[in-house]
Amino acid sequence: MGFFDKLKQGLNRTVRVFKTDVRDLFRQSGRLVDEDFLNELFEILIRTDMGVEAAQETVNEIRTQYRGRVVEQADILNTIKTRLKSLMQPDTVPVQFVPNGPTVILFCGVNGCGKTTSIAKLTKLMKSYGNEIVLGAADTFRAAAVDQLKVWAERLGVDIVTGPERSDPASVAHKAVARAIETNADLCIIDTAGRLQTQKNLMNELEKIKRVIAKLIPDAPHEVMLVLDATTGQNGISQAKHFTDSVACTGIILSKLDGTARGGSVIAIRQKVGLPVKYVGLGESADDIEEFNPETFVEALFDD
Repeated sequence: MGFFDKLKQGLNRTVRVFKTDVRDLFRQSGRLVDEDFLNELFEILIRTDMGVEAAQETVNEIRTQYRGRVVEQADILNTIKTRLKSLMQPDTVPVQFVPNGPTVILFCGVNGCGKTTSIAKLTKLMKSYGNEIVLGAADTFRAAAVDQLKVWAERLGVDIVTGPERSDPASVAHKAVARAIETNADLCIIDTAGRLQTQKNLMNELEKIKRVIAKLIPDAPHEVMLVLDATTGQNGISQAKHFTDSVACTGIILSKLDGTARGGSVIAIRQKVGLPVKYVGLGESADDIEEFNPETFVEALFDD
């Protein structure tokens, strides 16, 4: 199954909202675009979890183009697609590699968001491009998390730095970056413990990890990836805001996109926080990660 088909399958519950609800607006050939129509359309868009702002902007565009006219379903769907693609265009490459020394990627996110699995997936993808990689297991509070990352490191054939259980996570991160410098690795990817965005002491700890990394490489970490569980929908906005305020996230890896009715939350997060989705996870295997493409994403939402 190709990426487009996986994406379409993963978004099937969100797709049904568009396919069924939008198309129910056109029970007959042609429909007058009046305020009743626009209000119904707004409610449908909100159900995808795309957020009030994106839904309102889309409806306003349709109002401007078509108000008072009888339109066909294809006209409305094409306008929605064009608008959503423009709202989600990324402004950066997925990973900004530095010209000299290791590129450092710090991972963060709440408990259970799929962070460690996302690291394994990105590691495999980056290794397939020929990169030498060092992993840093800085989630020292859960022995299971370290063990899980060690299993992945062995399976993928990459170096890993660990520390004693309950040891200082910043110390592990420091050692991992030092190892990456010493071995002339291309990438150093650092795992951190899951934490709620409201836990001030744990957010402070994340800031400390970032400061310690910067002592070895002044402009590191070069990427701070926030892993968001796609099923959280609009709650992802709060997570994205708090983590970005704390450690200046540069992008999102959207995990568990398979089987959510809240696929529109990608649009809301982009609108509210300004963070681009850089990768999406569409399953459990190490191969189930793809670079996010707004064009493909939107087409999958509307594909028959």
